Amino acid sequence: MLLNLHVKNLALIEESEVTFGSGLNILSGETGAGKSIIIGSVNLALGGKVSRSMLRENAEFALVELIFSIENEAQAEVLRALDIFPENGEIIMSRKIYASGRSVSRINSETVSASVMRKVASLLIDIHGQHEHESLLAKRNHMKYLDDFAKRVLAERKKLLTEVYDEYTVCRKKLEEASLDAKQQARELSFLQYEIDEIDQADLKPGEDEALEADFKKMSHGRKITEAIAECQELCSEGNENAADLIGRSVRALHMVAQFDASMEALSGQLEEVENLFSDFNRELSGYASELNFSEEAFQQIEDRLNQINHLKAKYGKTIERILEARQEKEEKLDQLQHYEEYRQQLQENLSQAEAKLNQLCQEVTEIRKSYAKDLTAQTTAALQDLNFLDVRFEMEFSRLDHFTANGWDETRFMISTNPGEPLKPLDAVASGGELSRIMLALKTVLAEHDEIETLIFDEIDSGISGRTAQMVAEKIKMTGKNHQIICITHLPQIAAMADHHFLIEKTSSADSTISNIRPLEREESIQELARMLGGVKITDTVLQNAKEMKEMADAVR
Repeated sequence: MLLNLHVKNLALIEESEVTFGSGLNILSGETGAGKSIIIGSVNLALGGKVSRSMLRENAEFALVELIFSIENEAQAEVLRALDIFPENGEIIMSRKIYASGRSVSRINSETVSASVMRKVASLLIDIHGQHEHESLLAKRNHMKYLDDFAKRVLAERKKLLTEVYDEYTVCRKKLEEASLDAKQQARELSFLQYEIDEIDQADLKPGEDEALEADFKKMSHGRKITEAIAECQELCSEGNENAADLIGRSVRALHMVAQFDASMEALSGQLEEVENLFSDFNRELSGYASELNFSEEAFQQIEDRLNQINHLKAKYGKTIERILEARQEKEEKLDQLQHYEEYRQQLQENLSQAEAKLNQLCQEVTEIRKSYAKDLTAQTTAALQDLNFLDVRFEMEFSRLDHFTANGWDETRFMISTNPGEPLKPLDAVASGGELSRIMLALKTVLAEHDEIETLIFDEIDSGISGRTAQMVAEKIKMTGKNHQIICITHLPQIAAMADHHFLIEKTSSADSTISNIRPLEREESIQELARMLGGVKITDTVLQNAKEMKEMADAVR
């Protein structure tokens, strides 16, 4: 359940906090007060798209923070698998958006990716945004609703279906590519043999290029190295007043002092160690200098070898290891071409086996879908009857594609008849905006019950309805709130009257700013808000009495 929402510096909201309750939470207010910003902020926190324009003007950042209670053990288990551990039965999900456009998402103060936020959100909450009911007009979405309904049984089969489909497409592609005539085979054989010979003739050794590059670097700076070593030898051991002679004279002088003052023996000994170390250093430096041999011929050989290796890298791979792997791949392809008919026959067998497995899986997935489609449409029909579709028929039509897809071979769409004797028709042929809203509400409540999603958010799902239909929608939402937390933005007093918790969103303006705030309403304040929704600007005693009676009637809906 969503316990708390805290929003700061987002659009018209400077800073606002609201604590939601169980059951039906209603958000109402004047048009333009910022009702949809509240729902938008929840969507934003849970991984929605970010825009710098969302920030309040002159703000350095915007922040949205949500606190959820986790009472379902199945949800807690999934969270633990994501390394998310509820603290005192709660998790805190937040998103901070900076003026630069960068955003940071956190769960319990730990930074997470937007994809993790969305995955966690899908466990806890379902958000129906404005105009989302229009997605029902696209039949590609219909199968998604069905697969969501059947996912406990269907998920593993669909995962396997995707894997086998990938295997099938690889086999088919390989077979399509293996369609060379005799001339093409001969040309390809010749070219592959040339490439293999080119690599073999280079006689590459792993790590060889790194050693050659080190030698090349050293030899390309040969003159500088020689001059620097000569200067070092001059200063250390070969020149007049060199360091070795000076240290030797210092050792002898200090040794004489130590003969007369025992306290200097330690220092004299240290200087003798320096002399010995320096002697070793000069010997090794002399050895290095004697081995310096910057032959132009050797340098050219190294350069030529590196050019050869780099040429092969440009053709076959960025490393010697990758070049050798490419050679192995080409040898395998050469063998295939040398035994081309046997190779094609094997590819055909592989494709046939993959196609047989794919046929079997597609059939299994179709049977599962058809079975669950009966349950989904039956439950949705019952929900639609609660929403004033009195003689409704609601079914799912199946057709078979003429090709495989990663989702099977099914094509589905919802069909509806809203009047006795009328044939079933696609939704886009019969449903108005208000009817689509009710169909979506029916589907959402059925799916939420099936998936045990605790919190449902509806942003003006009541669009396009009025009168008795509005009352029945209100009662359906109220009854759904007995088993779920509902957060609903509405402009209909029939729905607002059903509130277990009623919040008012209001906008205040000054000379230099406009701010939206949200606050909970006591019962009498809720009646006043219902009167505003009923009567508009002027609230008469009659309108107020109607609002009071509406609230009392709503109390009777249990």
